[in-house]
Amino acid sequence: MSNPSDVRHGRLKRAETTSTFGAGILGAGIALLAAEILRSYAIPFVLIGLAMHAWGMFDKHRLESGTAIARVWWAEVLYWGCWAALVALAVYVGLTRL
Repeated sequence: MSNPSDVRHGRLKRAETTSTFGAGILGAGIALLAAEILRSYAIPFVLIGLAMHAWGMFDKHRLESGTAIARVWWAEVLYWGCWAALVALAVYVGLTRL
């Protein structure tokens, strides 16, 4: 039987992930609606967003690692998968835009 704290933590992680994806999709939709207006700011937006997201992920992961909260496997997969995607995005931007 699962520990209620572990179940709650898993649900919290799922809610955070859902919220984050929703915010990203919302931001993408807004950007698509205002594509012509925002085009000249694309690279700064990507670089600032990349830096902020990377710092937030790193800081949250660091803070959580110092607690007794049980980690769920899929949160770890998403964490490291996101780092891989951020590196790929940085390489893409570096190779194609700078």
